[in-house]
Amino acid sequence: MTLFRIPLLLLTALLALPLFALSAQAQDEQVIDEIVAIVGDEIVLRSDVDGFLLGVMQQRQMQYTEALWVEALNQLIDQQVLVVHAERDTTIIVSDDQVEQSMDQRIAQLRAQVGSEARLEEIYGKSLLQIKADLREQFRDRLLAEQIQSRKVQKIQITPTEVRSWFNQFPTDSLPTLPDIVRVAHIVRYPAISQEARDEAMEIITAIRDSIVVGGGAFEDLAKAFSDDPGSAPDGGHYGEGRLSDFVPEFAAVASNMPPGEVSQPFETQFGLHILRVNDRRGDLVDLNHILISFDESASDPTEAIGLLSTVRDSILVQGQPFELMAKRYSEEEATAQLGGRVIDPRSGERDLFLQALGPTWQGTLDTLDVGQISPPAPVELLDGKPAYHIIKLQRRVPEHRIDISTDYERIEQLALQEKRAKVISEWLARLREDVYIEVRGKAEDLSVASTK
Repeated sequence: MTLFRIPLLLLTALLALPLFALSAQAQDEQVIDEIVAIVGDEIVLRSDVDGFLLGVMQQRQMQYTEALWVEALNQLIDQQVLVVHAERDTTIIVSDDQVEQSMDQRIAQLRAQVGSEARLEEIYGKSLLQIKADLREQFRDRLLAEQIQSRKVQKIQITPTEVRSWFNQFPTDSLPTLPDIVRVAHIVRYPAISQEARDEAMEIITAIRDSIVVGGGAFEDLAKAFSDDPGSAPDGGHYGEGRLSDFVPEFAAVASNMPPGEVSQPFETQFGLHILRVNDRRGDLVDLNHILISFDESASDPTEAIGLLSTVRDSILVQGQPFELMAKRYSEEEATAQLGGRVIDPRSGERDLFLQALGPTWQGTLDTLDVGQISPPAPVELLDGKPAYHIIKLQRRVPEHRIDISTDYERIEQLALQEKRAKVISEWLARLREDVYIEVRGKAEDLSVASTK
């Protein structure tokens, strides 16, 4: 037993999408498939299991084993069992809009991963509309399963006594050593873009628009040649179909008002200068192409950002203004500003961060601080790669140490809660299976997959 094991559990893997393994699915369609299970009125194909497992293996860098294949099959069976029970529950409803939004978000992620919509269609062997049509019911089932499981999970809590009991089962000499941990908050300001950089970007974007509108150039060709948006440029600036609410406000305002087929005037967002062409718009859904010309940030002027941060720091230290309030008022990093400047791990949501995982600019500033101190303005590279300036408040520092209940309670609590929830969910699913017809066939049956008939 190890404290940081990551089991292949329904709790974390059930909602992984088959789109993880597009190439595997495309290949599977070229061969004769096989039904490996029947759950209620639905079938589970070998290609479903193979595609799902490949996605999990890629995500977690695991090697294939027959035991993992069986686990993947059981997870898909469990998902369908949840769907059957969710459909029986009249209080659980999944709307068409929820399905579309879920598909759009996942496809946007995959388009960014593979580089373009065209590449996504090439891998899948179908048009985007065909992909969405094929997967719509799978996404609906996923959302149904997610809703009924979430209801159950939210009811499962853990007491401090249970946390300590769970932690005490591990021998002291088996406990891992954690590197330096810090808890921080910051206030961020971006350096001002110089007028020279703005003028240069405007000159470029205006020339591109003139080439399209006056010179008859192809929007797609010019996007491929000049757009600074890495996600859409290879596909001729085609963003695909998305919801207006997915865009930043300035972009959404233009996209919602442009007549289809026309090219917009240049407009500015936090990313730079854009022009766009709406191809189709249906309510909140819009299909468009756009071209982005970023500002030359090497020519930016940090004077204003540094000056404002210095003033804000003085207000906190001299006038006693709360750091959290000043972060909400003045920080330009929206995600942390809403949290009063608190910096969290975007994957886990934890506030305690491993110092070595932060970038060198962070580490250099934090090395100068004692707990409770606020740094002078310092340069930083943010998660999105943007250069900025910030002031940091060091709220907690824990040197490298063997994990301990007194210093790492929140981390231990989450691990204990995760295991408790996994156990309760597993037992709950076993009971749910008793009310659903399940038949396992072929290789799956040979491998002795647990089933209820």
